[in-house]
Amino acid sequence: MRTWFVTGVTPGGFGLVYAEAALNQGDQVVVTARRPSELQEWAEPHGDRVLVLQLDITDAEQVRAAVRTAEERFGGIDVLVNNAGRGWFGSVEGAPDEMIRRTFDLNLFAVVEVIRAVLPGMRARGDGWIVNMSSVAGLVGAQGFGYYSAAKFALEGLSETLRHEVEPFGVRVLVVEPGAFRTKAFAGFRNEPVNETVDAYVPMVEGVKAAFVEHDGKQEGDPERGVQAVISAMNAPVPPKRIVLGNSGYDVVVAMHENALAELRANEKLSRGADF
Repeated sequence: MRTWFVTGVTPGGFGLVYAEAALNQGDQVVVTARRPSELQEWAEPHGDRVLVLQLDITDAEQVRAAVRTAEERFGGIDVLVNNAGRGWFGSVEGAPDEMIRRTFDLNLFAVVEVIRAVLPGMRARGDGWIVNMSSVAGLVGAQGFGYYSAAKFALEGLSETLRHEVEPFGVRVLVVEPGAFRTKAFAGFRNEPVNETVDAYVPMVEGVKAAFVEHDGKQEGDPERGVQAVISAMNAPVPPKRIVLGNSGYDVVVAMHENALAELRANEKLSRGADF
């Protein structure tokens, strides 16, 4: 029986699907949320196999306390799913400073705190999985979500380095890059104001918001199938380093890599000519 630690668990989100999948295969789960009361009714039928903890992952002390509590209760964390995160719309030039900092605090720095809190136990046991929920936007820039993309790009780079550093200790790292999935992630955009500070970008940002609102509830991705794909990847004889989820996301990422490779080769002479 493995112990999972899943951040950012809310009804209608990827985190709860991860938790249910772990429970269905006989594991036990620590779920963290800003509003744990929303999970109590769900957790009750699972008894001692579920521990619900209140956690604001942007609070480093809360993170360390939650990990200690989880390890004391279950003896260790075998699978960490860094699921908490979200984006806010705005242009690169005109997004408010507070929004930029909030985006990186939640999507990057908080993830770092959780990883650093969990890793000592995993290293000591010589085993563990770190599953970092990135996004297709972490590979392909998303107009109107530049800072969310930047934070997810950073998470991708962090994960690449982390994978090499922890592999000698038996810890594996998987990056998950979903496209649009039918969670409640888009629901909050409807009532969120456009706080763009540069008027020239307001029509673009309003268009981005409208597209998300229009697509809410129509996303092509199935969260349950997505999580099962992640678990299958973890259980593969040679687990992948990353997995893109969803048809549209897969197509966009493949096109990006193919175009990047073609451009790289087209400029090979310039690249190779830069040496002494």
